[in-house]
Amino acid sequence: MIQVGVDFGGTKIEAAALAPDGDFLARVRAPNPGSYDAAIATVRDLIAQVEQQAGARGSIGVGAPGSVSPRTGVMRNANSTWLNGRRFREDLEAGLGRPVRLANDANCLALSEAVDGAAAGLKVTFAVIIGTGCGGGLVVDGKLVEGANGVAGEWGHTPLPWPKTYEAPGAACWCGRHGCLETWISGTGLRRDHAARTGRELSGEAIIAAARAGEAEAVVSFDRYLDRLARGLAVICDIADPDAFVFGGGLSNVGELYERLPGLIEPHVFSDGWRARLAPAHWGDSSGVRGAARLWTTAEAQAADA
Repeated sequence: MIQVGVDFGGTKIEAAALAPDGDFLARVRAPNPGSYDAAIATVRDLIAQVEQQAGARGSIGVGAPGSVSPRTGVMRNANSTWLNGRRFREDLEAGLGRPVRLANDANCLALSEAVDGAAAGLKVTFAVIIGTGCGGGLVVDGKLVEGANGVAGEWGHTPLPWPKTYEAPGAACWCGRHGCLETWISGTGLRRDHAARTGRELSGEAIIAAARAGEAEAVVSFDRYLDRLARGLAVICDIADPDAFVFGGGLSNVGELYERLPGLIEPHVFSDGWRARLAPAHWGDSSGVRGAARLWTTAEAQAADA
C-alpha cells in the first residue's frame, strides 16, 4: 500500500505517491482550474495518474488552504474563497469512492518536516509559512495538533505582539480584522510597510537585495520586518516552546532569518535562556505534498485497503 498526497495550491495542484520508505514513486501536477467542480475533477484525475504510474492503489491525503469546521463539516478560512462553505472532503470522497484525510497546507508542511525532514526526531515542531500570506502548523510527538476547533497553528491571524505606537491599529486583513500578524510578516506585509514608509513600491526580493547592498531605507524596512517576525515567534515559544521552527514559503529562502532571528527572539521569551532549531524545510516545495501523504501512517493505509 502506498501513500498518495495532494497539495491543493491556489495556482497548481500536485499529486504524489510515496513508498513506505518515503521515496517518490510518481509525481504529477496541473493548473488549479479555479472553480469547485473542475478542481475536484482535477484532483481525481491526478490521483489516477500517480497510482497508474506507481502501479499501486494508495491512501489519500489532501493539504489545502483553510480548514474544515468541526461543527459544520464545511471549509472555512481558505484564501481560495470558492472553497469556503463547501463540503470539500466529503465531495472528494464521493468523487474518489474512498476515504480522504484533509488538513491545512501549513499543517502538512509541519508533519512532513517532523516525520523525516528538518525536525525529524524532535518532540515539538512549529512550521512557519511566510510568502504571500502567513501560515503555521504544530506537530507534537510526530502527531499533528489541530485543536478542539481546528484552528491550532493559525498564528497569522493573531495580533502583532508588543506593538509600537506607530503599528496600531495596523492594516486591514482579508479576514475582516486589523493588525493581524499576516499583514506585517508576510511578503505582502514587507512590501506594504516599505511603501508606506518610503513611498516606493518594491517587491520583497528587491527590498532584501537593497538591504544587503546597504541601501539605508531598505535596511530599516528589513530590520523592522525581522523584529516583527521575532516578536511573533516569541509568543509561540511561550505557548508551545518548540524544539524547532521550520520555515516554508518564498521568504524561507532568506538566509538572514536563520542568522539573526535567534538573537531577536530570545529577549522576548519568558525564560532565563532560550534555544531552538530554526531551519528551512528540508523537503522545500515538496513538503506540502509529502505531509498530505503522511496524514495516513503506513499501517493505517494498509488497514484501510484491507
